[in-house]
Amino acid sequence: MRICVFSGSSHGSAPAYRAAATALGALLARNAVELVYGGAAVGLMGIVADAALAGGGRVTGVIPQALVDREVAHTGLTDLRIVGSMHDRKALMV
Repeated sequence: MRICVFSGSSHGSAPAYRAAATALGALLARNAVELVYGGAAVGLMGIVADAALAGGGRVTGVIPQALVDREVAHTGLTDLRIVGSMHDRKALMV
């Protein structure tokens, strides 16, 4: 089973957001649910990915080449798919 999570590239203004992202990633890993997300190492999306990976989960990131060029791609993922545009990113994630 896979679940796609859309989340932000910022950490959010409240610590509760970071805690929720960490808890979600850990929960997915514990239940052997693959995370599909935006592919960045930053913000809430990076936190949920890191938590899933730390729990031994599979994580697939989908990121446009422009963001790879800006060095925000998560390099420790199970699978990183690089696409041409934000539109392509959303289409592949859904």
